[in-house]
Amino acid sequence: MRKLFLESILRGPLTESPPPADPAALADLAARLDLAAHRRIGRSLSIRQVDAGSCNGCELEIHALNNAFYDLERFGLRFVASPRHADVLLVTGPVTKNMKVALERTYNATPDPKWVVATGDCAVDGGCFAGSYAVAGGVEAVVPVSLVIPGCPPCPEKLLGGLLALLETVA
Repeated sequence: MRKLFLESILRGPLTESPPPADPAALADLAARLDLAAHRRIGRSLSIRQVDAGSCNGCELEIHALNNAFYDLERFGLRFVASPRHADVLLVTGPVTKNMKVALERTYNATPDPKWVVATGDCAVDGGCFAGSYAVAGGVEAVVPVSLVIPGCPPCPEKLLGGLLALLETVA
């Protein structure tokens, strides 16, 4: 035990280095997101995140949006607990057969106008889970998708950029 402890002290942490901070780029993205949200819907954008059967890699990146570095609220975006209060459904993972009806009900409970964002490679076509007996397919197989944010998992900057693209381009 002592040997492992000493080796861990001498070796240092096995984590990745943090991303380089670019406050100017984040501030610009924040201003563009806030302006686009207010121009598009007249208020902040409300997001309901739906895990349709993912490995939780995408959820870790989505949760990073709420940490002190990204601070999603300053972008004029917020997560809501009910689909009845949401503008966007942020769906992660392949849609499992057990989650298919739940995703359809969530989509139907979301008021119009609503957008569905397929987040991560698994949400697009099932990813590495495609073809499994337990997977119904990607999100598009169950509900209409407005935007795809690729990646395994997509980084927080890609998530924010995707939401900005949604506000600026999707009708």
